[in-house]
Amino acid sequence: MTLDTENLCILTGNANPKLARDVAAHIGVELCNAYVGHFNNGETQVMIDESVRGKDVFIIQPTCQPVNDSLMELLIMVDACKRASANNITAVVPYYAYARQDRKTRGREPISAKLVANLMATAGVNRVITVDLHAGQIQGFFDIPVDHLAAVPVLADYLSKKELQDVVVVSPDLGGVTRARKLADRLQAPIAIIEKRRPKPGCAEVMNLIGDVKGKTAVMIDDIVDTAGSLCEAAKALSNMGVKSVYACCTHAILSDPAVQRIEDSTIEQLIITNSIPLPKDKESKKIVTLSIADALGDAIVRIFTRQSVSQLFDK
Repeated sequence: MTLDTENLCILTGNANPKLARDVAAHIGVELCNAYVGHFNNGETQVMIDESVRGKDVFIIQPTCQPVNDSLMELLIMVDACKRASANNITAVVPYYAYARQDRKTRGREPISAKLVANLMATAGVNRVITVDLHAGQIQGFFDIPVDHLAAVPVLADYLSKKELQDVVVVSPDLGGVTRARKLADRLQAPIAIIEKRRPKPGCAEVMNLIGDVKGKTAVMIDDIVDTAGSLCEAAKALSNMGVKSVYACCTHAILSDPAVQRIEDSTIEQLIITNSIPLPKDKESKKIVTLSIADALGDAIVRIFTRQSVSQLFDK
């Protein structure tokens, strides 16, 4: 089927323009012309240089570092499209910032993940596409449709081609068991679960291991790697428990300092990430492999644009 792209517009901010170009190339269209920069006083400036009247607009903008700049660029681009009479505006946000602030754990704390959802809807977003939310329940924070894609198919395809032997998929915490099970099903491998506690933010202690890992190749999977502290501690614990080797998969690689150095010094043989967040040159490592989710995002965009089911992508 030939795709009629006359009423399709794909925009990007400065968060991850390469991903946007790759998505557009997969679909077979050019990015719409737009300027996203700053005024002299630091305020975000957006100028869309072609008509979006009556078009279905997809704005590809993960809210990664600098988080607040990326978020404001997204909101202002949405407002510009809304005021230019776009038909539908879909925010393609592979990495959803503030997702870890999804509940109150003590008094007088915000639920920032809900606030960001409100901001997007208020700005004029009609639909959201995202990948591996930190908590799936965040979909309920939106009063607009949310298509929640998973990176597991991309990760599983890469791992299958490596032909690893005696694989066990390890969830680094109890909350990630569902994600680990999905990867394990694709690799036809058993799972294990690490029980850990966090005595303070950014610090994790391994308490127990549920499952058999001795003599196996451990593949840990998580949604976010930030400082890599808990990931490296889990890898160390697995090594002490007799695994042959340790691989780690994470969808969103924030890699705040000193994450890269920790990974370099750890027992992790390879950290497999996606390009939901761009990897800066100064954070590249021989241990880090980046996989592209551009095709998956492009397929979702095409299905939404042509009014087809997106849920069929979840079974691929």
